[in-house]
Amino acid sequence: MEWYTLLVCFMASAAAGLGTGFAGMSAAAVIGPVLSVFLGMPIYEAVGIGLISDVLASAGSAFTYGRKKNVDIKNSLWLLGSILAFTVLGSFVATFVSNNTMNNGAQITMIILGLKFIIFPINKPKQFNGSHTKAKMIIKSIIGGLIIGFVCGFVGAGGGMLMLLVLTTFMGYPMHKAVGTSVFIMTFTALTGAISHFTMGGLPNIGCLLLCATFTFFWAEVASIIANKAKAKTLNRVVGMVLIATSLIVIIVEKL
Repeated sequence: MEWYTLLVCFMASAAAGLGTGFAGMSAAAVIGPVLSVFLGMPIYEAVGIGLISDVLASAGSAFTYGRKKNVDIKNSLWLLGSILAFTVLGSFVATFVSNNTMNNGAQITMIILGLKFIIFPINKPKQFNGSHTKAKMIIKSIIGGLIIGFVCGFVGAGGGMLMLLVLTTFMGYPMHKAVGTSVFIMTFTALTGAISHFTMGGLPNIGCLLLCATFTFFWAEVASIIANKAKAKTLNRVVGMVLIATSLIVIIVEKL
């Protein structure tokens, strides 16, 4: 394998892993465009590699967050089911919209969301103040999943960034628990996407797959360990900077 391929895989995976561990982002949203542009890899194959990397990175990060009790498995099951159901609807609607419009919309949303976490950080948890009954949390999980699933299916990515917004602003999760719950859910959504991806398109470049999966997992673990020890305000700022930086990287890569 050429050194250039190794370098591209390492850089793409480092950015994706840090985004996953710090902000609960989808690794595929970074790895796909980077491998496609710099290695000339078909975008379908590149996204497939990103999805497999996403599964391992999200699972590892979820385990780390879970050890600190920062994963809400109970309520996330309702959220997960709703996301998977409405992703199908979003994908159908997306067939009537141009790819360029969807991609630009996703990156602009990431920048706005990043600024939101920097300027207006989530410091105080609202979920456990006694006002959220079980029924209310289920209803909010379903509605939140509807929004996330539709946008994720419509744009083709962005589930992680929108999940953060829904979990913190709409459902009242503190930042640490929001990121932990986000990566837990993404483990299953990415796995579903990867299976369907490879079933229809076949196996990708195994060398790149192993490199990206390994590097992404490593950096996601590093980021999640640091994030769990950080103060809520600091994590908000890091999340915001990661979202903005990643979005700018994707925009630049797509323009090359």
